[in-house]
Amino acid sequence: MTFVPVMFSVWGALFLLFIALKLYAARLSRDEEDQVMLNDSSTNMKTEQAEIVAKVGKIEPLQRLALGLVGAMTLFIIGYYILDIIHQFS
Repeated sequence: MTFVPVMFSVWGALFLLFIALKLYAARLSRDEEDQVMLNDSSTNMKTEQAEIVAKVGKIEPLQRLALGLVGAMTLFIIGYYILDIIHQFS
């Protein structure tokens, strides 16, 4: 197998990982309220919202890492093709 299909396969796998993490975070946060007005007696809703925020907070670093890896791989692919163009015209 040549280098280009492997390069695009790695990029595709990283992109799918990023999309899966975004979908999972969206699924978790779909029940999250933007603004909650709570009385002292509604602790159940308060704990539910805190759990949602905690779960989404755990996924955030993974999302940033996956996005960074996809971006780095994209720059690598662009650099590869720029070098290939330079080598063809040299």
